[in-house]
Amino acid sequence: MFWEQNVQVAVESHIGLRRKNNEDSSCYQLCQGEEQWQQRGHLFVVADGMGGHAVGELASRIAVETLPHTFFKTTEKDVRSTLQESVTAANEAIYQRGSTNADFLHMGTTCTSLTLCHRGAIVAHVGDSRAYRVRRDRIDQLTFDHSLEWELERRHQSLAGVVDMSKHRNIITRSLGPEPNVEVDVEGPYPVIPGDTFILCSDGLSNQVSNEEMGAIVRELPPAKAAKLLIHLANIRGGPDNSTVIVVRVGDLPANVQPTYVEEEIDTTHDLGWSWFIGFSVAALSLVAGVSMLLMGHPVKGSILTVLAVFGFIAMAIGVARRQKLIRDHQGDESKTQFLRPHRTAVSLDSKSLFEKLSTIEADVRRAAQEDGWSVSWKEHQDAIGAAEQAVKEKRFSRGIRNLSSAIGEIMDEHPIRNGT
Repeated sequence: MFWEQNVQVAVESHIGLRRKNNEDSSCYQLCQGEEQWQQRGHLFVVADGMGGHAVGELASRIAVETLPHTFFKTTEKDVRSTLQESVTAANEAIYQRGSTNADFLHMGTTCTSLTLCHRGAIVAHVGDSRAYRVRRDRIDQLTFDHSLEWELERRHQSLAGVVDMSKHRNIITRSLGPEPNVEVDVEGPYPVIPGDTFILCSDGLSNQVSNEEMGAIVRELPPAKAAKLLIHLANIRGGPDNSTVIVVRVGDLPANVQPTYVEEEIDTTHDLGWSWFIGFSVAALSLVAGVSMLLMGHPVKGSILTVLAVFGFIAMAIGVARRQKLIRDHQGDESKTQFLRPHRTAVSLDSKSLFEKLSTIEADVRRAAQEDGWSVSWKEHQDAIGAAEQAVKEKRFSRGIRNLSSAIGEIMDEHPIRNGT
């Protein structure tokens, strides 16, 4: 990534429909000059506090205040290690604050941070708030949820028939604040190409909006409108928790820079490749030729070819065994990022499917608003619906999605519980 590339940022947060206060916090800081960019890069942070009342809110606020201060204050070390140390510093600050007051004891927060720098995208992460990258029609989750559900899945364990996981899905196994020390996952650097869009969000959003929906929404809408629609959807689906999202889109390359092709991160761990195929073919042909010569009365040449072929097969068998052992050893080390590949990948909804889904959602929300008498500007709403209907007649689903997003916004902006950020 280059300093000259424009970055669009949008932030939205909402208290939800069932909470009395917003325990989520977020921040971002864009570099003001090229020198700072070369040293650190742009920084984005989302934190989801825990502890009830104002305790979680305090923990998340300390995180988003301490982390950027530490990150931009230190210039001696590389970006990756500095980001990790900044999250650790936030943990220390929260723990120290909690230790001074019995009411704040064991308060905590998740923390997901992203920096976009000259090396690419780097994520430092604790808890179950998430970071995604949307590239064309694919959405990749770059963070591993430190939750009971994900930890059990990683260890191939199951509590089926013993524990109802639907009631324990939000149990997290790691957070900032409760303990003096914390393990921080650092992912990346991932390559960044023009048009890449990154999403940082609390679980109040990711629990209500699927990855496939998120990927399609940020693909089709500008960051500001995408962030608003994502929060609206979380609230439409019950809004059981605070929800916060940061949407970051990377702009075009500088005019004098040629685009670099970034190969899709396809897992080829178990593929042997063409070199193994060629080696096997040569050994097999040598074996056939050696046996043929033996049968045709050329014992010396036939014996040599046959022996060479056998040794070739033995060497390849040893090579495959060693390779499989290396793969197993790497996969068994859960403290390391697995080949810097996303933890989960999904294909975003296509434009038509997203339009149809949003159309159904809009109709349901409109019905509820009309029945309960919300103060909606129905003329602006109807104009947006009319434009959406015309767009779908012309099979311009992307335009229709933008119109439906506006129509949903006209209604949800007048929800009885609104502006709860």
